[in-house]
Amino acid sequence: MQELEPRLFSFNNPAGACGTCDGLGVQQYFDPERVVQNGELSLAGGAIRGWDKKNFYYFQMLKSLAEHYDFDVDAPFNSLSKKVQNVVLNGSGTTNIEFKYINDRGDITVRRHPFEGILNNMERRYHDTESNSVREDLAKFVSTKPCASCHGSRLRQEARHVFIHETNLPQICEMSINEALAFFTQLELTGQRAQIAEKVLKEIQERLSFLVNVGLNYLNLSRSADTLSGGEAQRIRLASQIGAGLVGVMYVLDEPSIGLHQRDNERLLKTLTHLRDLGNTVIVVEHDEDAIRAADYIIDIGPGAGVHGGNIIAEGTLKDILKSKQSLTGQYLSGKKSIAVPEQRIPFDSKKTVKLLGATGNNLKNVDLEIPVGLFTCITGVSGSGKSTLINDTFFEIAHHKLNGATSGDPAPYKEIQDLEHFDKVIDIDQSPIGRTPRSNPATYTGIFTPIRELFAGTQESRSRGYKPGRFSFNVRGGRCEACQGDGVIKVEMHFLP
Repeated sequence: MQELEPRLFSFNNPAGACGTCDGLGVQQYFDPERVVQNGELSLAGGAIRGWDKKNFYYFQMLKSLAEHYDFDVDAPFNSLSKKVQNVVLNGSGTTNIEFKYINDRGDITVRRHPFEGILNNMERRYHDTESNSVREDLAKFVSTKPCASCHGSRLRQEARHVFIHETNLPQICEMSINEALAFFTQLELTGQRAQIAEKVLKEIQERLSFLVNVGLNYLNLSRSADTLSGGEAQRIRLASQIGAGLVGVMYVLDEPSIGLHQRDNERLLKTLTHLRDLGNTVIVVEHDEDAIRAADYIIDIGPGAGVHGGNIIAEGTLKDILKSKQSLTGQYLSGKKSIAVPEQRIPFDSKKTVKLLGATGNNLKNVDLEIPVGLFTCITGVSGSGKSTLINDTFFEIAHHKLNGATSGDPAPYKEIQDLEHFDKVIDIDQSPIGRTPRSNPATYTGIFTPIRELFAGTQESRSRGYKPGRFSFNVRGGRCEACQGDGVIKVEMHFLP
C-alpha cells in the first residue's frame, strides 16, 4: 500500500477519489420509472415519450420488435410481460431482430441487428450529442443512485480502509456536527499518537465548536453544499471567519437568522458579539427582534417600502429607537403597536385531511403527518428537526408527482399517502429564480408584460408600421436589441485569458 498522505483522504483529489464515480458518491442512470411516464398508456399512445406514433422512425423499430416478440403496441405498457418490458427498455442483447424501415417514398429497407433498448439509446444519445437542448431534454429521465464501488463515501478503497479506533473517514463524515464534536472530544490517544494528533484535534474541536455555536449542530459533515438553505450557508461562512481569528475586519451579514429557531438565535448573537469583541466591525441587516435589541447601534430606514422609503428615520441606541415617534420599528419594539391575534379561527374538520404515513427521510423517525384541508397550517420546530425534509422533500415531492405528473426529483422515503384527491395540483413557492431565462423579471413572470406589449402594439403609430406585440419583446428577434440579445448587458467571454 502507498504511503498515507492527506490527498488520499480527499474526494476532490484523483489520489483519493473513487475511480468509479470520480468522487461524486453517486452514479447517474436513466430511470425506467421516469422513462415510462404512464404505464396505463400503450407504446403507440405515448407510454414512453418520443417513441410513440409521433416519432415515425423509433415507432417503426417498436413495431418490428412487436412482430418478433409477438406483443401488441396498442396494449397498455403495464399489461405487457416482464420479458417484453425488459427487452423494450434494456434491449434484445445478442438476439438479432428484423427491422423494417420505410422512407418518405414508401420504400422498405430490411435490416437485421440487435435492439439496443430505449434506456441504452437515451444514454448513448445523452453522451454523444453536441446539442445542449437534446441533453437537457434527456436529463429529465436521469436519476442518481449511490455508487456501487464506494457506496456513496466518494473515496477510493485504500482511504476507506484506514481506521481510528475502528472508525473510518466515511463513518465520521456521516456523523452530525454534534456527534463529530463528541467523537473527537472523547478520542483517547496515547504515546506518540497523542503527540502527533494534539494540535490537529484541538483545531478540529475548535472548528466544530464554531459550527455548533452558530446553530448548525444538526448538519451532517457530508451534507452537500447545494442542499443548504441560504441561512445555513451564511452561518457556515460565519463560522469559518471566526476560525480565521481576523482583527480589524468589517463583516456584513444579510439576515443571518433566517430559518433559525429562537433556541439557536442566542448562540448566533453570541457569535456575532464575539466577532465584535475580537476587534471587528459587524453590520447586520435584520428584522429579528433579538438581533435589534442586541445591537450596540441601530439605524432604522423607512418610513415605507420602494418610493416611500429611502430615508433614515431614526438612529442610535435601543433607547433612542424606542423613544422615536417616527420609527415604526421602535413602536413595535416598545409595544405601542402590535399584531393582534385572531379572535376566531376556522374549526378543524377531521374528515378533510391529507395523511402522510411512515416518513423516514434523513432524521425523521417513521413520522405520520395529518394536514387539515382549507386551513393555514404552520410546521415549526428547532433548526434541523426535519421540517424541510418532511414538507419539502417528502410531502411536496409526492404531491408534485401525483398531482402535477412531475418526472424529476424523488420524494424522501415514506410508506403511504392518503386523501390527496382533495387537491388538483400543488405549487411550491420557494426562493429559486423566477422565470425560465436570465431575462425574466416580475413583469414577464406574472404576465403583466403581455397586455403592456399589446397596448403598445395597439397604438396608431404601431398599427401604421405593422408592429405586432413581439416588436416590444426583448426575447424575440425584431423586438430585442441584437447587440446584447435582449440581455441589456454585453458579456465578454475571457475563456483562457488571464
